[in-house]
Amino acid sequence: MYEALDSSKLNFNQDSLLLLNISLAIIMFGVSLGLKSSDFRYIFQNPKSFGLGILSQFFFLPLLTLILINIISPPPSVALGMFLVAACPGGNVSNFMTHLAKGNTALSVSLTAFSTALSIFLTPFNFALWAGLYHPTANLLKDISLSYFEVFQTVALILGIPLLVGMYINSRYPTWASKATRILKPISILIFAGFVIIAFLGNFNLFLKFIGLIFLWVLGHNFIALLSGYAMAKIGGLNLADTKTLTIETGIQNSGLALVLIFTYFDGMGGMAIIAAWWGIWHIISGMTIATIWMRFPSSNIPSLFEK
Repeated sequence: MYEALDSSKLNFNQDSLLLLNISLAIIMFGVSLGLKSSDFRYIFQNPKSFGLGILSQFFFLPLLTLILINIISPPPSVALGMFLVAACPGGNVSNFMTHLAKGNTALSVSLTAFSTALSIFLTPFNFALWAGLYHPTANLLKDISLSYFEVFQTVALILGIPLLVGMYINSRYPTWASKATRILKPISILIFAGFVIIAFLGNFNLFLKFIGLIFLWVLGHNFIALLSGYAMAKIGGLNLADTKTLTIETGIQNSGLALVLIFTYFDGMGGMAIIAAWWGIWHIISGMTIATIWMRFPSSNIPSLFEK
C-alpha cells in the first residue's frame, strides 16, 4: 500500500532548489536583522525557561517522535521525514505567534536565535541519532549513504551565516536593519510559500491518494510537538507566559530547512517531502489557532494537564 510513497521522487530542478535555499537564507537574514546581543543575554538572566525550551526542542520532541512512529508504524520514508522535521530548529513565525498569544516574546526570540545557532550542529546529529534508533529508517539511511558533514555544511550556509551577518548589520546600522526586515520577511515568506505549493503540485496525485493518512500523521506529530513544549513548561513550574512560549516554540518547526535537506540529499523522496510540505502548512494553522485562543482567555481560565 505504501510503496508509492517510499518509491516516489519529487521532481525539483537545480535552479528551483537554489532559489529555495536563497529564500530560506533571506528569511533567516531578515529575522536576524531584528536580533540584538541583549536577546542572547536574556538567556543568562532566565536560564530555567531557556534550558527547558532547548530540552523540549532538541530532546523531548525527538523522543516523542520516536515513540509515535513506533506506535503508528508509518512508511519508512514518512518516518524519516518526521525524524527530520523533529530535528530542525523552531520556525521563525513562532515569534509573531508568541506575541499574538501574549506570551514571553523576549524568551521566544532568544530561543529561536539560539536554537537556530545550535541547529548547525544538533540538526544533523539528532537526525542521525533518532532515525538510527528505528530499524526501517536506519536501513533506509544505510541505502542512501548520507554524509552528515555535508548536511552540517548546508545548515551552516543557509542558517548560520545569515544569522551572523544580520546581527552584525543590525549592530552597525540599526536604522537600515529595521527598515530592511519589514521588506525582507514578507517577500521571503511568499517565495517559500510558493515552493511549498510547487512541492504539492509535483506530487499532487500521491497527495490525493494518501491525504487522509498524511493529515493524520502530521496532525499527530504536530500535536505531540505542541504537547512537548507545554508539558515541559508545566513540569518545570513555569508561569503562563513562558508556558505559551515553549508550547509555540516547540510546535512550530523550520519545515523549510527540512525541505531543503530532502531535495538536496534525499532526491526529493516522496514520503519525506510531502510530510515536510504539509507540516509547513499545518503548523501555521495550529499555531495561529492556539495563539488566538490564548489571546482571548485569561490565565485563570486556561486548564493545565498537570494541575491537581
